[in-house]
Parts: sequence; structure tokens; C-alpha cells
Amino acid sequence: MRYLRVLRRFWGSAIAAELEYRGNFFLATLSAIGLLVGSVFSLSLLYQGGYRPGGWRLEEALLVLGAFTTLQGLAGTLFQPNLNRIVQQVQQGTLDFVLLKPVDSQFWLSTRMFSPWGLPDALFGLGVWLYAGFRLGFGPLEHLAGLAFLAVAGLILYALWFILGTTSIWFVKVGNTTEVLRSLLEAGRYPIQAFPAMYRLFFSFVVPVAFLTTVPAEAALGRASLNTLLVALGLMLGLFAFSRFFWRLALRSYTSASS
Repeated sequence: MRYLRVLRRFWGSAIAAELEYRGNFFLATLSAIGLLVGSVFSLSLLYQGGYRPGGWRLEEALLVLGAFTTLQGLAGTLFQPNLNRIVQQVQQGTLDFVLLKPVDSQFWLSTRMFSPWGLPDALFGLGVWLYAGFRLGFGPLEHLAGLAFLAVAGLILYALWFILGTTSIWFVKVGNTTEVLRSLLEAGRYPIQAFPAMYRLFFSFVVPVAFLTTVPAEAALGRASLNTLLVALGLMLGLFAFSRFFWRLALRSYTSASS
């Protein structure tokens, strides 16, 4: 309960500060609409002439696009404004003040900021998901299964992002690393089966893009095997636990700004 109160204070103050520039929300909404229209258009081009990439119907591929857009909104709302600041905190020495606060430092660094400008992407992504589910005749159970693994995907993405940010304690200039991660995640717009075999291996076992967007869609469609779902859960738990361990290990090497 204590951390829930802290989280409410964090986000309340962050939203109050961001809403001083309310026009940004309008611009963010227009940008989200433009990006979504472009994504749907490029996806529809793949289906010209009856072609089905990886055997996926257009409505099924829209589930993947909806999952990708929702995660993109989540990243813009929480991950980017918080986790990208870890590098800045280390560079400027302000991480010292975070470590002195009477709350868990990983919690503080992961939740201190809340940017509402990512919400349009998240909401439009959920809208695409619900539309595709309606066209596919989904009931509550199908939506529940898919969205549950979309939440798992969100935690996987968080852990990857936090681990990359943590490396800034050893290698200070790693700000571009998260941009590389975001670029690789662009592949999540499409079902993983649409890629050649070598790319499928890479996006499954090196950068787990498949578990971020394709697996939630497969869970909703009832196509995901039990082994795949268990691997997704294990990956989420393993990466989250490793992010905790890696952060504490990194702090042993942190010498503070005054050392």
C-alpha cells in the first residue's frame, strides 16, 4: 500500500507538470493516428492478390499490429520517460539522490515519470485489437488470454529496457542502445512467421520480438502451444529477476558523483 501511495504521488505530479502543455496531447494524438494509418496501409499491401504472409489472415495480423501499437504506447508512457533517464542520472550524478531515498531505487527509476503523450498509441492499439477480435468472433476468454500475454510482453520489454539502461553504470554513453532496441522491435509489427527462418530464430532467441507481439495474438487465437506459453512466462520471470539482480550487481560498481 505504501508503494501504491508513492506511485499515485509520482504520477499525479508528473501528469500535472505535463498538462501545462496540453497542445502536446493533440499533436501526439495526430501523430499516433498518422502512424497507425501508415502501419495498417503497409500491412494491407502485403495482402494484395490473396497473399497471406506466414499463413496469417489480415484480421489475424491486425491482432499483432494492435499488440505492437499498444506496447509502443506503453513504452512512450512509462519506459522511455523513465528508463532512458537512467543514463542521464549516471552522467549528471543525480543517481546519488535516488539511492538515498527511502524507496526501492529500481521502483523509483522505473515509475517516477508518467507521460500521457504515449496514451493515444496505447488506446489506438487496443482499439485495433478489439476490432480484429470482433471480426474474428472473439469472446471474453479469447480477449482475456491474449491481453494477459500482452501484459507478459510488457514486462519482458520493461526488463530488457531496464537491463540496457543499467549498463550505463559501467559504460556511461549507452543512450543509443535503447534506440537500437526500439528499431529491432519494429519487426513486431508483423507476425513472426512472415519472416525467413533465420530472422525467425533471431527474433525469437536473440531479441524476443516474437514473444512481444506474435505470442499474445497466438494465445488469443488458440494457436500457441502450452510449451510456447510456458516459455513466455518463464522468459518474463527470468528477465525480471535478472533485472533485479543486474541492478544490484551494477550498484556495487557505482562510485557516485563525488568519488
